[in-house]
Amino acid sequence: MKLCRVQEMQALDKRAVKEYGIVEEILMENAGLAAFRVLLDEFGVKNRRFLILCGIGNNGGDGLVIARKIHSMGGIVRILLLGDPGKYSGAAGRNYAIAASLGLDIQPLDSIGTLEDALLCSDMVIDAIFGTGLMRDVEGIYAAAVEKINHSSLSVLSLDIPSGIKGDTGEVLGAAVKADATVTFGLPKLGNLLYPGFEHCGKLFVTHISFPPELTDDPSLQFSVNQPQLIPERNPNAHKGNFGDALFISGAASYLGAPLYSSLSYLKAGGGYARLAAPASITPFIATQGGELVFAPMKETSAGTLSKNNLRELMDISELSDFVVLGPGLSLHEETQELCLTLISDLKKPLLIDGDGLSALSQDTSLLRKRSQPTILTPHLGEMARLTGLEMEEILREKPFLVQKYASQWEAVIILKGAHSLIGLPDGRVLVNLSGNSGMATAGSGDVLTGCIAAMCGLGLSLEDAAGTGVFLHGFAGDLAAAELGEDGMTARDIQNSLPEAIRLFRQNSEVILANHYESIYLI
Repeated sequence: MKLCRVQEMQALDKRAVKEYGIVEEILMENAGLAAFRVLLDEFGVKNRRFLILCGIGNNGGDGLVIARKIHSMGGIVRILLLGDPGKYSGAAGRNYAIAASLGLDIQPLDSIGTLEDALLCSDMVIDAIFGTGLMRDVEGIYAAAVEKINHSSLSVLSLDIPSGIKGDTGEVLGAAVKADATVTFGLPKLGNLLYPGFEHCGKLFVTHISFPPELTDDPSLQFSVNQPQLIPERNPNAHKGNFGDALFISGAASYLGAPLYSSLSYLKAGGGYARLAAPASITPFIATQGGELVFAPMKETSAGTLSKNNLRELMDISELSDFVVLGPGLSLHEETQELCLTLISDLKKPLLIDGDGLSALSQDTSLLRKRSQPTILTPHLGEMARLTGLEMEEILREKPFLVQKYASQWEAVIILKGAHSLIGLPDGRVLVNLSGNSGMATAGSGDVLTGCIAAMCGLGLSLEDAAGTGVFLHGFAGDLAAAELGEDGMTARDIQNSLPEAIRLFRQNSEVILANHYESIYLI
């Protein structure tokens, strides 16, 4: 499913009117009717008391449509207006006039006391205050109203996006409604799916409000939900080399887990042959838990890290491999970082750079555009800050757009890890991943991800499809582990051990698993 920015949604609205004659009144009516359907199915209407808080824009107009529908279906409606109704215009103005002519209970929200009294007399709240166009912090009586809604015990339905959430980024602008359900119109906005906005939405529904597919599937919309690809069937007559041969350049004296988890996860996710190039002194210890790996013990520095004298041997081994992973647990030792930079520049294989490899790359990102083979980068927020030279706060505010910018600029796939990881592709597209949970915020989880992505390449997916599918399956494995163990105390090993089951289930039931976009977006 495509996602859009607020300006893109506004452009789609205008196109619907101009190109297809779907006038504003129809769009607003469809939005209100779809939201009413959710209300009816999820909460019930007849003889229930509803408090609708309406702003004076189109979001408030949507709320007025719902008020009319509730009234016609036997519900009891009270409308509080946050603003001067004389400022309503267009379809919102006409719906205000209809509501007034029906004799609905409409009054201004002139004090917080009025809201407190109304909440005490209500069974449910409908949030139609701001919508997606909000650009500044919520203050004054608006902020006080949001606080009172959040501290009530009532269920809340938000229209388009919870009031106070920025439509393009999901950030909280001062204060934001915490909804039990949200109905978003046309297409989901980025703020509906990015944290903390996603968490504020509750159960998320989307209605196309009668937009034709030419609008909702428009190729110019470059943000989408990550849709994993079907994994090619395994050839029953194949040998291990047919399922990929990956080289992992990883590990140091203080980092034994990263090389183990990254390379062994490759095998757990279906890869055929994993070579691990790690310092010679640590390979016996890794071998006790990863006997399935093929080891290439490397010369090391006095600090127990990879020596630059390994360059020729590593280049030779890479020629035997289909894919190279560089960086997990390599350390920040100066000589090892120098080796990383040379490998990034000289390796002639598809390359995934993670961990300390990204620290080396931050010294000279121009190397990426000089590479002859495709590259995947898997930074977390701090590593992305080092790569770009930006403050972490700026990256948090502009995550999807910065991922888009640098994936294009560096001609690399960027996977910005975190809750709802972002996958930026060199052609400008950005995918938002919906699998995973907070239990995966644990040491080594990213190493498992690198192995999973490499395995998807080994199983026959293109590099870009391997990135999206690997990210999804890594999150799915984490969700399976959490279902069995709970999110507290999950480890990277738990995620790794769930990979075979995740892939088995995905092969057998991909349509069911992906229904309603992994139970994150319900299309109505």
